[in-house]
Amino acid sequence: MTQETPTTSTTAIAETPEGLTPPNAPSSPTRSRRVRVLSSLIFGGVALAGILLVLYAWRLPPFGSAIESTENALVRGQVTIIGPQLAGYIVEVPVHDFQFVKAGDLLVRLDDRIYTQRLAQSIAQLQQQQAALANNLQQRKSAEATIVQRQAAITDAAAQAQQSQAELRRNQALVSDGSVSRRELDVARASNAATVASLAQAKAALEIARQDLQTVIVNRASLEAAVENAKAAVELARIDLDNTRVVAPRDGQLGQIGTRLGAYVNSGAQLMALVPDTLWVIANLKETQMAKVRIGQPVRFTVDALDHLELRGHVQQISPATGSEFALLQADNATGNFVKIAQRIPVRITVDPEQPEAHRLRPGMSVVVEVDTRQLHE
Repeated sequence: MTQETPTTSTTAIAETPEGLTPPNAPSSPTRSRRVRVLSSLIFGGVALAGILLVLYAWRLPPFGSAIESTENALVRGQVTIIGPQLAGYIVEVPVHDFQFVKAGDLLVRLDDRIYTQRLAQSIAQLQQQQAALANNLQQRKSAEATIVQRQAAITDAAAQAQQSQAELRRNQALVSDGSVSRRELDVARASNAATVASLAQAKAALEIARQDLQTVIVNRASLEAAVENAKAAVELARIDLDNTRVVAPRDGQLGQIGTRLGAYVNSGAQLMALVPDTLWVIANLKETQMAKVRIGQPVRFTVDALDHLELRGHVQQISPATGSEFALLQADNATGNFVKIAQRIPVRITVDPEQPEAHRLRPGMSVVVEVDTRQLHE
């Protein structure tokens, strides 16, 4: 026999006295209580999920992680600005934008006619100074020969003086008995005085010759210095001539060429940029993230420009100060109200080798860095 579920007819409801519950009708307070309980459970679940989401987003307990991550990170490279050391007109630009070059490849050539003539002029001046130095050697030999001549003259004058003195003594001995007249004695005395003067003159001439030799010797040092100066001038002129050819300092890829054929450029003008293949990542971590960051820890980073390509690296160096310490305009927290702001410390990250996709990195690309701090070794 099938048991029928009791139902309440419209007539029964109409015949029910006012204030009484119709037979078999559900209780309204019970339903309301269940609705309130269900609503409270739903609200509490949503609130708990929101709290857990906030804790997870901020990596707070119980969602603490050994991975320190930041989006404040960029790919860096040794971007070299190429510029001329000289001023002049550009006569050759054999490269184009974004070209790969090798060390020593010609990038730009300046008009070298002026510098070629300056080199020739400096070489001629060097030859002139070398000739003057060679002439000084001849002057020294001549001065030395003059000294020998003066010494011989002294010997001759000394002999003449000795002879005249002997003649004077003989005349003085013979004048008393009348064998020699007073006149002859005076002639002998005059001759002796002349020979003595000649001897003194010869000695003075020898001293002059010696001083002339010393002058030649001293002047040689000056001429040698002039020759070295002329050699340096030749080297400088040759360097200037070489600098009319601007070459690549190392292997790499060029940026946009900032000059054209026929343009006049000044010394130090920015002609182009050269980007070698040596790249790294600079991640600016908050100071609150640095407690467990150590050199050598593994790093994963994704590159925004390469469809979030994931690459690997390692912490290479940690900056000795926060980025604000290297800013051009230093902040002064002693002026006015202080607002605490978490500072950032740059961390240099090397890109691990043997990653085929690493060659697609370019300086300036944005990356998201994750440092695994579970390894605490330095």
